[in-house]
Amino acid sequence: MSAGKILGIGGVFFKSDQKSDLNQWYARHLGLQPNEYNAVVFDWRSTDGGEHKTVWSIFPRTSTYYEGAFMINYIVDDLDAILARLEAEGVRIDPKRESDAAIGRFAWIYDSDGNRIELWEPPASR
Repeated sequence: MSAGKILGIGGVFFKSDQKSDLNQWYARHLGLQPNEYNAVVFDWRSTDGGEHKTVWSIFPRTSTYYEGAFMINYIVDDLDAILARLEAEGVRIDPKRESDAAIGRFAWIYDSDGNRIELWEPPASR
């Protein structure tokens, strides 16, 4: 598989009724200090030398950004290629798309349990 593959985990997002208290717990016990965007960002390098970021963030339980209690974001090398392949394989794909030149392109799919999965193609300059 040359194009349309997962390169790593771009983010782990989950919801809480007590977002502030839970953020404080993670900060106190695990040292995870959210930035001004309410996210902890981990910088890492893949085996091919590519530099990446993984975001960890708690959302309020009432957030409508994603359904369910959690969402995983996967970094992809070619969003169009992976979506075309997944569509051909019969995977449920959300028609919504987002694109920002500074952040990248996003799409969403659903696994066989109905969990929403975010796919993220960072901009080429990253």
